[in-house]
This record gives sequence, structure tokens and C-alpha cells, in this order.
Amino acid sequence: MKSVFLFLGLVFSFSVQAQIQIEKPWVRATAPGAKVAGGYMVIRNAGAAADRLVSASSPAAAKVELHVHINDNGVMKMREVPGYDVPAKGAFELKPGGAHLMFMDIKRPFKEGEKLPVKLKFEKAGEVSAEFQVGAMGGRAAPMDHSKHWN
Repeated sequence: MKSVFLFLGLVFSFSVQAQIQIEKPWVRATAPGAKVAGGYMVIRNAGAAADRLVSASSPAAAKVELHVHINDNGVMKMREVPGYDVPAKGAFELKPGGAHLMFMDIKRPFKEGEKLPVKLKFEKAGEVSAEFQVGAMGGRAAPMDHSKHWN
């Protein structure tokens, strides 16, 4: 009987996790000596219930924080936030000038064209792995993935 509950728990876990999809995950290339980098993506939730991204981690950085830009009396500032809400049957976009991941104390410069592993933790879906493409330094949009194009 115990194995039936374990099996049902695993099936439920996989079905909840499958509801969350990560699209266009990318991070900006960094200059030599830089200690931080910004990461972006679109989080899609195909599920009937809202979910919340509560943390992120990567072996490429000592810490990954969830940040937003806010306008404080005409001055743009960054603030760490406890999570991002992803609506049911909806999406949440992390983009330059808005919500973003902040890779803190990066281990080495991020070079354009590299890929970085990132683990995203959601309240309901649990841990979701993503591979972030390193785009141009100062880039404003996700880099093109030429591996998916036919010649």
C-alpha cells in the first residue's frame, strides 16, 4: 500500500511540474571582473492553479536572487522580492528593466554563446531545471537559438 501512495505522489509531482514551462531563458554576458549578472525568461503555467517562483540557484553564482525594478520618486531602483506569481493558464515575464534574476558573486565572467544551468523552485511545481543561454553584453532580448533553424 505504501508503494501505491509513493507512486501516486510521484505521478502528481510530475504532472504539476509539467504545467510549468520555461521559455527563452537567457542571461547577459559580463565584463571581466563583474560580480553580478541579470537573467530573464518567460514562465508559462498551463495549470488550473496559480504557482509562485520562490527561489533560484546556479553553480555559476554564489547566490541567485529574485529582483524587480521600481520607480522611487523618479529614481529607478532594484529591490529583492520573495517571489513572482505565475497565474493559472498564464505567464510571467522576466525582462530587462523589470522583474529579473540577479546572479550574485558570479564565479567567472559569462561569455556570449555559453549555457548556464539554473534550478528554479516553485511553491507547487517544485524544482524545475532550465539552461540559460548567454547573450550579448548589454543585450535587450533573448539571443537567437540557431540550433533550431534549418539551413
